[in-house]
Amino acid sequence: MRSLPDPALANANFRADLHCHTTCSDGSLDPKQIIDLAIEVGLNALAITDHDTVDAYKIALPYAQEKQFLLGTGVEFSCEFKKESVHVLGYDFFLDSELFLEYCSRQQEKRLHRNREILEKLQKRHMNVEEKDLLALHHKASTIGRPHIAAVMVLKGYVKSIQEAFQLYLGDHKSCFVPGVPFPVSEAIEVIHKAGGKAFVAHPHLYNNANLIRDVLQLPFDGIECHYGRSPPEKTKRWQKLARHKGLLISGGSDFHGEAKPHIQLGSSWVNEEVFDSIFQSVARPQKTQ
Repeated sequence: MRSLPDPALANANFRADLHCHTTCSDGSLDPKQIIDLAIEVGLNALAITDHDTVDAYKIALPYAQEKQFLLGTGVEFSCEFKKESVHVLGYDFFLDSELFLEYCSRQQEKRLHRNREILEKLQKRHMNVEEKDLLALHHKASTIGRPHIAAVMVLKGYVKSIQEAFQLYLGDHKSCFVPGVPFPVSEAIEVIHKAGGKAFVAHPHLYNNANLIRDVLQLPFDGIECHYGRSPPEKTKRWQKLARHKGLLISGGSDFHGEAKPHIQLGSSWVNEEVFDSIFQSVARPQKTQ
């Protein structure tokens, strides 16, 4: 494993991936493993953006300090705007905000009820997946959702792959799909702001409704995720131009999940040091040992 370059001496080579997931939600690497991988692939900084939970930071923060690696706080919330699903990224917030942690708990409670409805539909199709199966296979996860259910379906031989589980049963509008009951985007933004953080529209590249993006950006967002996954450069430039026009910050990352999305590699999309510093103004630089 190669050593991490000193960002102060290598500004031109600074790369930060601000969108990735661990085993605390639906990623396949635990918090230590994802930091080790980030260092291995030459990243200088990271933000873990697990769904509806910040539990990864209990392990990731002290480990990042040990490794002298830059780590900013992050989260991804599933929300709704005008009956459309919109994801919100939160960055640079206080991890001990009671309001923020309570909001995460409410998000997870809604996921729990949705999961139970999905399991009931699977039972009716003679696919016996129980909550205890989910907990046994994903005991590290703080947030459990459809990918975890799909993994158990694969393990039990009901489908051949996670992708097949979604294509046949769990994907939007499929036979065992249950729509979530997400919180409004405005509430997520408010909670992030009250926790001292910044709110970003996540992966606008995935939305085909131009009016939706136009209207959602009327809300008090701080930025847009302009760099995303393996999106083509022309899409990135489009969102950068819009962010500059509106005076919004820019973020970016791979949306790395590991085994669930093997085609997406950690660091495949990233931002430079200037962008990182514009978002994470409270992150202390590691002190290099002599």
